Amino acid sequence: MNTIKHNNKLFFRYLHVFTLSFISSSVFGQVFSTAQNPLSVKWNYIQSGGFKIIYPKELEKEAQRMANTLPYIYPKIGLSLRQQKASIPLLLQNQGTIANGFVQLGPKKSEFYTTPPQYFDSQDWLNNLAVHELRHIAQFDKLTGTQARPFPELVYFAYFGAGLPIWFFEGDAVVNETALTESGRGRQPKWIMPFRTSLLGGKKISYSKAYFGSNKDVTPGYYQTGFLMVADMKEKYGQFISDSLLADIRKRPIRLYPFSQSLKKFTRENTKKYFLSTQEKLTKNWKAQEEKLSFEEYESLNQKTSLATNYFLPTRLNKNQILALKESKTDARYFVVINEDKSEQKLFGIGYQEQPWFSLKNNLLVWDEIRYDPRYKQRSYSVICSYNLKTKKFKKLSSKSRLFSPSLSEDGKRIIAAKVELNNQFNLVELDASTGQILKTYPNPKNEILQTPSFDKTGIRIAYISVSESGKSLCLMEDKKNTRVISNSRQQLSRPIFVGDKIVFNAHFNGIDNIYSINIQTKKISALSASRYGAFNATETEDGKIIFNNYKINGYEITEKKISEKPVGKNVFIDFTAAAEKQENVGNVFNNIPDSAFQSKRFRHGLNLFSFHSIIPVIDNEYIFGLELQSNNLLNTMDFYSGAKYHRDLKRFEYTADISYKALYPVFSVAYRNRPKRTFYRAKNVIQQGDWRENFVKLNASLPFSVNARNQNYSFSLNAATSFTQRYMTENMPSNFITALKFPMEYGATFNHSVRTTERDIAPKWAQIFRATYNHQPFDKNLGGKIIALESFLYFPGLAKNHSLLTSFNYQKATGVNQYATEISTVYGYNNILARTKLQNSLLLNYRFPFAFPDWELSSLAYVRNFRAGLFCHYENIGIDTNIGQPKTYGVELNSSLNILRYQPVVDVGARLVFVNKIYNQNPILEFSFNYSF
Repeated sequence: MNTIKHNNKLFFRYLHVFTLSFISSSVFGQVFSTAQNPLSVKWNYIQSGGFKIIYPKELEKEAQRMANTLPYIYPKIGLSLRQQKASIPLLLQNQGTIANGFVQLGPKKSEFYTTPPQYFDSQDWLNNLAVHELRHIAQFDKLTGTQARPFPELVYFAYFGAGLPIWFFEGDAVVNETALTESGRGRQPKWIMPFRTSLLGGKKISYSKAYFGSNKDVTPGYYQTGFLMVADMKEKYGQFISDSLLADIRKRPIRLYPFSQSLKKFTRENTKKYFLSTQEKLTKNWKAQEEKLSFEEYESLNQKTSLATNYFLPTRLNKNQILALKESKTDARYFVVINEDKSEQKLFGIGYQEQPWFSLKNNLLVWDEIRYDPRYKQRSYSVICSYNLKTKKFKKLSSKSRLFSPSLSEDGKRIIAAKVELNNQFNLVELDASTGQILKTYPNPKNEILQTPSFDKTGIRIAYISVSESGKSLCLMEDKKNTRVISNSRQQLSRPIFVGDKIVFNAHFNGIDNIYSINIQTKKISALSASRYGAFNATETEDGKIIFNNYKINGYEITEKKISEKPVGKNVFIDFTAAAEKQENVGNVFNNIPDSAFQSKRFRHGLNLFSFHSIIPVIDNEYIFGLELQSNNLLNTMDFYSGAKYHRDLKRFEYTADISYKALYPVFSVAYRNRPKRTFYRAKNVIQQGDWRENFVKLNASLPFSVNARNQNYSFSLNAATSFTQRYMTENMPSNFITALKFPMEYGATFNHSVRTTERDIAPKWAQIFRATYNHQPFDKNLGGKIIALESFLYFPGLAKNHSLLTSFNYQKATGVNQYATEISTVYGYNNILARTKLQNSLLLNYRFPFAFPDWELSSLAYVRNFRAGLFCHYENIGIDTNIGQPKTYGVELNSSLNILRYQPVVDVGARLVFVNKIYNQNPILEFSFNYSF
């Protein structure tokens, strides 16, 4: 029996990522970023209160605003956690086009991504981030304390992640952002719509499923779950319940399920029971709300499915066909044509979008998508792409642009889009639809955030949404005159379009998201839909109807109805934060922000390369363990690690140091080891033991490069390395023992192409990976030898969706001191099989497929997401060994993804039964695997 373990330097080094990032926006999820900005970005900083605000010089105005805002609002944000002061660096990132924000430890910092999304709250974007992320800072300080112990941050981060469920971090922050402002996600029906839909649709969700998600169903998500649970806690147990929970966990940290035990102490219910009681209360409240509503049932125009599937932004191509953006658990986002009989025709896939968006006029299709900088991943662009339905030709209309929500004029010749500059200046721009050239820029003197513009049929008038701290406005621009049709509303206004002389848009006037129209002259608002759960994204058809998204239990469906106006109706929205808002009693925390001028100074990259933050335990294996001091600077441009490890079997210490500099286009790294070594050798037919120490230094340079276009991803990397080893303090070694290994050279190159994957994909449907390595000894004649290795991995679609076939052929040629080295992928069971010849090539055939998605909640022990199986047939030394045509190993494997003990990391466990070709006279080999991801 053999056990495969993919765990290096376990627990503290990686457990801190349990907390993930604390993301303010709902548009994108990621673990906190380790990407870099280009060196061309010039940074300044401002000290204000306990905040060190570091920012690109283009953001001087926004940095000054945050310098006034953050110290002013923090005492109010931290009040219910009894936190009044903070000390933390905060970075404003302006190079990207993906909205985000997070707080982390190791190093301690917060980052605000200043480019806002095209759909978010009804308040200023940076204020939106501030009120949420500052709550996370207060949570950290409450749980871990602010005493200056020597380099504790990653230990604290691990403790924070292991002690608290993520739904509580985020739920507490969302309740806070809602209670302290006039906006907040808690006031958006759409945000909690999936949960409401499931419960009213009779589909109750287990605690684990709500927390961890599902590979088959729509689930509320841990933000929404946490918000509703924490809001209920505040209502039942008062303003300081979060403070009580965190204080109790801090007092008694060494427990299994510490949060659940503390919750039970104060509420008499553990986490699961509290979730279930909250779910019962929500069902009751939402059923009472529904009784006050008058809603309509709409026929679905798309295929019925039991799988979570979305058909975004339906638009009529003609009387018999509909165009939409489709995505599901089995399919990445693509354009689809839906016929009258509901059959579907896939057009093509697209890349990641900030939000689902496209525009179709006169057989021209345009959309925006995110493109990343090839090297510096903090920098991304939002480009406009087009596709002509008649000529079948693609175009990229903009490059290195920051353009969002492109909409075509009726004749398909012009595009109106929202543009965001690096200094956060927002404008509407008009472009030529054939060349992408900017024809006109519309003024925005108040610099409000601009969203989702559209032309009327004449191409003269433009409707769009503007956002400021005062709320959202529906605006009309005509002949350079700007009119507010709806002014400074807290409604979630979005996606306005013209239908005749009226503007049709999304809002939630009756407490449920629906489609409304407004008469431009009289300002009278009427309801065009009465969806039970939510209606969005109307488009006018040629026969006096609107086609739109109607939300159902499995996602966004397509429906159509004749245009008819009804009264808006009474607002029956349920405000779950009413109690918390009353408890905080501050109104809008952003009222009366000071307007002082702060001195800004240059933040010099070269003087800020080190940021020591943690001493952590590291465990290489059962024999080697120690401590490591870590430094990662604030701009992610340099990492430094140094430590000492004890070799239990040798009873000696090893000393290490690693440094990596990532600011330049190549990444340079140096590794140093002073380590003990032991070997056994035969002398005069007697086995002898020999020991020595060695100084080992390795230099490495790598060049990572990647690009994306639509749903295709390409990457290429080059790598070169050399090392020097000096051996000393030799004990009982032979006279011919070599004491210096002089600069062996290592070279590598990798090319990777893949298509965008989905939740259920085990591997890409189409992917090609080619890798070449070459190692030799040009400077040391005593150690002649080389190895060249070529590897290929070709992925193909299987017999059904999300099945994967991998064909991998690999070759190596090794001589001299490298003749027994292994640089290529080997057959399964390789380490347990006695080799008859040196490894020269391998052919690996793997077929893998998912076959079950049970969403099993096994008490508090595990949550089982899926089961996957595989068949494999592996060949070795083809044309060399005598068993030509027979596989060396073959067999089956079974894997499952699960969450253990209700912790966030996805654990992948599996077993593999390896049968060895009979000439080796081996019994079957049983291997187990264990891996995890975040």
